[in-house]
Amino acid sequence: MKKVIFMGTPAFSRTVLQGLIDSQAYEIMAVVTQPDRPVGRKRVITPSPVKELAQAYGIPVLQPEKLAGSDQAKTIIEMKPDLIITAAFGQFLPKSILNAPKYGAINVHASLLPKYRGGAPIHYAIWKGEKETGISLIYMTPKMDAGNILAQASLPILDRDDVADVFAKMADLGRDLLLKTLPSVFAGTDQAWPQNEAEATFSPNISKEEEEIQWNQTAIEIDRHVRAFRPFPSTFTRLKGQRFKIWAGRPITGDFPQGQVGQIVASTEDQLIVQAGQNTYFAIEEVQPNGKKRMPVKQYLNGMADHELVNQVFEMSSGHEG
Repeated sequence: MKKVIFMGTPAFSRTVLQGLIDSQAYEIMAVVTQPDRPVGRKRVITPSPVKELAQAYGIPVLQPEKLAGSDQAKTIIEMKPDLIITAAFGQFLPKSILNAPKYGAINVHASLLPKYRGGAPIHYAIWKGEKETGISLIYMTPKMDAGNILAQASLPILDRDDVADVFAKMADLGRDLLLKTLPSVFAGTDQAWPQNEAEATFSPNISKEEEEIQWNQTAIEIDRHVRAFRPFPSTFTRLKGQRFKIWAGRPITGDFPQGQVGQIVASTEDQLIVQAGQNTYFAIEEVQPNGKKRMPVKQYLNGMADHELVNQVFEMSSGHEG
């Protein structure tokens, strides 16, 4: 039985790890994941989904704050794994780690490489209006997501998909593709091919500034932005100087008054109609006012007179254009 060390952190990684465990074809020597982090409004210190799964199966867990130069890195090398598998681990692997396994290190990356190298490939695929995305299995090198491709599989991005929807589908796709491909890796019969560097694009981790909605974009672009950042990290705007999260909405057409970009030009029982760029309109359907819980617009509007919101303008700082 081949010995594997698995590295990953979020729910996407947990699905891939569960597949390896369920296959009973490999010995999972250890799991490497990010340290426990504060989560939620109460900032409760919480283990990663991968750590929780590993502990449920009695698999040893390593949690280096930084893998390079750590005692945990020495432990990994001393374990002499046959293969390292990473899936959304969240840290670079030093050369000493990449060179340790007999069969190298494989990354389960959530894009059709060479498109969207980096830490937020699913977010960017939705944000940029891609019609499909997929999984790439690559041999890892010191250069980020640039290794030879072992296998790829694609899936469509549907019109109303958000990050959570695509993450769930991609996790299943990644698990299945990995299990299908690993036998050829160990048999030495894989047909890996190099990436075309001229076609490489990047998806760096999302910044705080990029979470802000730019109302001068079209309603379609705003819709993609909201879905690409839901449920994490989420999008926001400002109303009367207060942060105001936008959780859901959609482009809408109709005979609405024309206003300045970011202006609430009309409201219905369950929508706030906002003037967006290029004479388009975005209907907000779910919000989270500052200091309150996420709620449908219908609940937000309860007890509020129309004139309190209609003609109000969402403020916009000079931020990322997306």
